[in-house]
Amino acid sequence: IVTGNYQHILALAFAVNEINQDPHLLPNITLGFRIYDTCLNAWWTNHAAVELISSWKSRVPNYKCDIQDNLLVVIEELTSYFSDEIQNIFGVYKIPQITHGFSSVERRGAKLLPIYQMSPNGSHQYKGIIQLLHHFKWRWVGFFAANEEILEWFVKEMLPEFSKRGICLAAMESFTSINYDADKDGFMISSITFYNKLINNKANVLIFYGDSRTTIPLRWLLNQEFKQKMYQPKGKVWILTIGLELKNIARGKSWEVQDFHGALSFTLHSNELQGFQQFIQNRNPYSHNGDDFIKEFWVEAFGCSFQDSVQGHLSGHICTGEEKLDNLPEHVFPMSVTGQSYSIYNAVYAVAHALHTMYSTISQTKAVMKGERRNLHEQQLWQVNRILKSVSFNNTGEEVRFDENGELVAGFDIINWVTFPNESFIGVRVGKMDPWAHPDETFSINEDAIVWHSWFNKAQPLSVCNANCQPGYRKKKKEGEPFCCYDCIPCPKGWISDKEDLDNCFKCPEDQYPNEDQNFCISKTVTFLSYDEPLGLGLATCALSFSLITVLILGVFLKHRETPIVKANNRNLTYTLLISLLLCFLSALLFIGQPEKVTCLLRQTAFGIIFTMAVSAVLAKTVTVVLAFMATQPGSRIQKWMRKKMTSFIVLSCTVLQAGICLGWLATSPPFPDTDLHSMLKDILLQCNESSPTMFYLVLSFMGFLAIVGFVVAFFARKLPDRFNEAKYISFSMLVFCIVWLAFVPNYLSTKGKSMVALEIYSIFVSSMGLLGCLFFPKCYIILLRPELNKKECFLRKKH
Repeated sequence: IVTGNYQHILALAFAVNEINQDPHLLPNITLGFRIYDTCLNAWWTNHAAVELISSWKSRVPNYKCDIQDNLLVVIEELTSYFSDEIQNIFGVYKIPQITHGFSSVERRGAKLLPIYQMSPNGSHQYKGIIQLLHHFKWRWVGFFAANEEILEWFVKEMLPEFSKRGICLAAMESFTSINYDADKDGFMISSITFYNKLINNKANVLIFYGDSRTTIPLRWLLNQEFKQKMYQPKGKVWILTIGLELKNIARGKSWEVQDFHGALSFTLHSNELQGFQQFIQNRNPYSHNGDDFIKEFWVEAFGCSFQDSVQGHLSGHICTGEEKLDNLPEHVFPMSVTGQSYSIYNAVYAVAHALHTMYSTISQTKAVMKGERRNLHEQQLWQVNRILKSVSFNNTGEEVRFDENGELVAGFDIINWVTFPNESFIGVRVGKMDPWAHPDETFSINEDAIVWHSWFNKAQPLSVCNANCQPGYRKKKKEGEPFCCYDCIPCPKGWISDKEDLDNCFKCPEDQYPNEDQNFCISKTVTFLSYDEPLGLGLATCALSFSLITVLILGVFLKHRETPIVKANNRNLTYTLLISLLLCFLSALLFIGQPEKVTCLLRQTAFGIIFTMAVSAVLAKTVTVVLAFMATQPGSRIQKWMRKKMTSFIVLSCTVLQAGICLGWLATSPPFPDTDLHSMLKDILLQCNESSPTMFYLVLSFMGFLAIVGFVVAFFARKLPDRFNEAKYISFSMLVFCIVWLAFVPNYLSTKGKSMVALEIYSIFVSSMGLLGCLFFPKCYIILLRPELNKKECFLRKKH
């Protein structure tokens, strides 16, 4: 006898005793029970079934030749081997049947009458297993079933669900693959093959789905003699389903229970029963007549013997009946209510409530039916099947009812098995799975309460085909391998993966960029050329410094406006040019600071108009030099062209034309503040968008055209007499201007961000200083340091 299973008998007796003592549930009705042991044998199972439907003295069913019990219902342990045989027998006689101890999944066709199952459907158990695997990130597991039928059902129904959650099967096998009918060699070969699939596969997690009979080959495979013939096995995390309880597996003395240290099992949900502990403790082998199991249990549990029996250890002590059940280790006899005991208890109450409903319904017709009570039983008892389907009651604060398929609406407890060197073990409840609860509450587990196998150094084990792909990498499937087996390759540049085992990398949001390891995104820095940074402050300082120099030169020319050198260079054009250069330097300040709508509108247009004025003034000075020389030739009529109106027309017309281009630009596609998220990896650029590159380059092109014309005219006038020597300076200044802006265009196109703005400011400074230095520094030198040269006769003297 399995001593732990004796609690099932006590739960049955306790439930019947409670019901018989309840004056309201079944008044004037006394329930009784008979218990049969199938011995996991088909013959004994059929023998017990026939005996239940026969009279006491004759095992001939369907004949009433003798005293016969009123069989109300059969509560049977559901196994995958014998359930069909006894269910068909009882179904013929319309005897209600309630099963317990196994969570069925496979459907074997229509039954004569519905069979009620005191456990949820096995598919719910599998969903709980999937949640357990997903919780611990176990993606590489083995599955072993009691028989081929369960294995086929699993492959068809549940394997796709496992795949959806990213779980692969390292091995799938049924215990029926062991060839029990072969000779010794064939049997050993098939056993070794199965053992290698079972123990020596690479998965650290093994799922077992079976019943109590499945434990027989499992115990044999794990016994010491067989394991000594094999390689030393490594530790595993065993996930056991309902029906595969460790107390059934641990029968026998030739194997170590340590193999199952840290195992997790799904059991039927249970609660403590009020008064059950006292009921157990009152059991005594000398005072409980009719209990044919108690003495055998007592001998096995306490290791004693009875004087009137050959059972027990003859050399041991005598059973006194004073032994206490609560002193027994839990693996010998658990004092807390197990899932199967709780199911049997509820099954008895389900029958009682069904009978209560039935007798309450027919009580009104009792007066009409004058026959015996037995006749009433014969006419109405089959209705229990119909009533059971709708029965609902509360036990220990929980509702007990069946669903439309006759399966219990309940959940599962998750038990962690802890073993000890003395071959004892205990089960600790560490979690639960309730498929009927709210989606957020269907699964819960206490990781801290779990004890793992020593093979894993008491740490949470891993069960994967290969190491996880760390953030910054993505999975790449291995050809010819399950999808759980893959290589890890780095994410492409600019992409990231922020979690383990991602199938694909992804880009950061536009306002973020990947870190160096490409495993998370960093917010980009908003940047623009500001006065707070050294570059912006330095450029602003240069702009003000150059402006001050220009103002000082303008002041020098105004103070010495009556001197020959100032008069000879067309004072009005000189003032216009100096003011234009001053504004050019100051216009650079529009490029510094956060871009705003006004500054973006003025930035390029003001620069274009002011620079055009400066270049056109230089062009007018060049034309003036040429016309002045030509006017000195005998018979020349150029004199009349050398009036002030000529230079003013050149400056004004060029400036107005450039202003017209800029106004057209502002009217059609005005510049606007813009945010550039893509040009720089780590920065968000605040900039002015020119909106129309065509108009921008048209403005530059017009300035360039004026500069080239001025350069060409000045170049051809460079060998004029010394008093018209200014043409040389003009040609050099225009050459500098052209070189600067020709170099600006390609650099501008290849530069982004603050550097692009700084480049344009630099070009403004260099080209402006080129004009200022070439045209005005020599004159200032003469005015301030060589005043003796600033006389009219010096300009009239000829070189030869």
